Amino acid sequence: MTEIIFHHYPQSPVAEKVRAAFGIKKLAWRSVEHNRLPDRPELFAMTAGYRRIPVMQFGADIYCDSQCILRELERRFPTPSFFPGPGKGMPWAVSRWTDGPLFDLLFRVAFAPVMDALPPALVTDRSRLYLGPNADLRKEAADLPHVLAQLRGHLGWLEAQLGSGKPYLTADAPSVADAFAWHIMWFFRARYAEVGTFMEEFPGIAAWEERMKAIGHGTPSPMTPAEALAIAKAAESQVPEKADPRDPQGLKPGMKVAIGPLTDTGEKQVEGIVRSIGRETLVINHEHALCGKVAIHFPRVGYRVTVT
Repeated sequence: MTEIIFHHYPQSPVAEKVRAAFGIKKLAWRSVEHNRLPDRPELFAMTAGYRRIPVMQFGADIYCDSQCILRELERRFPTPSFFPGPGKGMPWAVSRWTDGPLFDLLFRVAFAPVMDALPPALVTDRSRLYLGPNADLRKEAADLPHVLAQLRGHLGWLEAQLGSGKPYLTADAPSVADAFAWHIMWFFRARYAEVGTFMEEFPGIAAWEERMKAIGHGTPSPMTPAEALAIAKAAESQVPEKADPRDPQGLKPGMKVAIGPLTDTGEKQVEGIVRSIGRETLVINHEHALCGKVAIHFPRVGYRVTVT
């Protein structure tokens, strides 16, 4: 089987979500590290300029967004399952909470109080990415008590779930829902100076964090961006052309489309030719001199697709 190639950088909380998922499935993977800030020329060649990270690669198939990454890991490596408890739908709904309202609160708490100590380019880039083009972190810093009050309530929900008698969020074994929540706490612990005092009333979360730390990240080994490009160029996508007669937008293979996040963050839209359409995923063809012909996978939830 083609090896897992994971494009990330160590400080990325969303990449930490996937690294924890590698640990849950006990997977070996190749680690390709990129710049913390754009430009990422080798990665952009494979993703048609997709700005976010992480990205996962299997040969000439490129998976953008952790939704696509985790679904593909479960498909290729079904044991141990990301869904050890009953039901496979609710954890994805949980991810819309952890990646949306909960992460937005944590970003404000992590960046606003220390914005003057951070590189200005990082503050500008992440503020635009997570809070939109009109973000004002000085205003967020002044509003920090309110934000912490909101965050306290959200974490109370997590504490209550962990008090249900299970060592993990949904079962006796870790699930994808644990990876969703873990990257949030990992980010919070690393970024907020007063986290120790703030978390004293959440002993269930603290105990769960220790269990999650023990899972680890699987077995990574380094790979260079140039090596990843060469692998893509020598491979062919394994995804067949597929239509979806129930697609509400009427998308069909061969159409030219542009894809971008639902929220306006000023990011460049990715353009390509539709290869495969489904309820959860859209795949487009892309070609670049550095990587040859690749197929880029995007989730449908959270992204807007426009025919061009």
